[in-house]
Amino acid sequence: MAITKTLAENMYRTMYRIRVFEEKVEELFAAGELPGFVHLYIGQEACATGVCANLAREDYITSTHRGHGHCIAKGGALDRMMAELFAKKTGYNKGKGGSMHLASTEIGILGANGINAAGMPLAVGAALSSKMQKNGRVAVAFLGDGASNQGTFHESINLAAALAVPVVFVCENNQFAVGTRITESTRINDIAKRAAGYGIPGVIADGMNVVTVYEAAEKLIADARAGKGPALLELKTWRYRAHFQGEPAAYRTRDEEAEWLKKDPLGIARKELADRKLLTSARAAEIEGEAAAELKAAVDFARKSPFPDPAEALLDVFA
Repeated sequence: MAITKTLAENMYRTMYRIRVFEEKVEELFAAGELPGFVHLYIGQEACATGVCANLAREDYITSTHRGHGHCIAKGGALDRMMAELFAKKTGYNKGKGGSMHLASTEIGILGANGINAAGMPLAVGAALSSKMQKNGRVAVAFLGDGASNQGTFHESINLAAALAVPVVFVCENNQFAVGTRITESTRINDIAKRAAGYGIPGVIADGMNVVTVYEAAEKLIADARAGKGPALLELKTWRYRAHFQGEPAAYRTRDEEAEWLKKDPLGIARKELADRKLLTSARAAEIEGEAAAELKAAVDFARKSPFPDPAEALLDVFA
């Protein structure tokens, strides 16, 4: 499907919302306002945006410890997300999930996950349920390059392929599993090549270009929805911050960081969409202003919201 002006504006809006949300989270965490660990998605905005632009509200995603961008791209509200990071009762999980465990079944987010590759079998299960119910829904499992070396990765893809369920595994290869460079832990440069071992498509796309991501994901998600089974999509990308806030990231060179900073996905999106006459600079500025106002309101909402009552500690924990 050709990218329309409305879709282009929506994708840029999503990317910008992710960027300013994460920058504000970075600021709030440094000021000591947020508990726990924070893993920022800055630099990878095109990945979640391009993939989720192909999904319906009823479709499913599973996320990772670096999941804020996935949740926003799937339709998460900034105020409820921010409240969750503040551990407030008005958050998506009533303050009990926090940054690494955001979930919302109402919009198909089956959970961010602090355990590497743990979202993959959940996505396979959701896809199997869709196939059995014949409801046309698709599941997307987001994972990092480090997850591709977990046993869960292979078990999930093998089962999904054997059962031909509608799931797309999206590997955001940001080059490092915490501090381990992907070339130090595997003999292959492209994780997508592993798809061949399971008899499913393996596709590589530029994870810094939202148009490229959208178009690559469009076909794989459409094929999965049409009953053609799973696929593995590898997006070459780069996280602009450390693995978690406070980590020195001494394993990366300043030169390679400078090269990747030249590939800022927001800048690429503005140019690509402008060249296609789908986004003007004036409209981009309007979208940025709207997102800034939304973010300010979200922070105010989170700060003013109450903490959950300690008496509610065991509610919503057990099925």
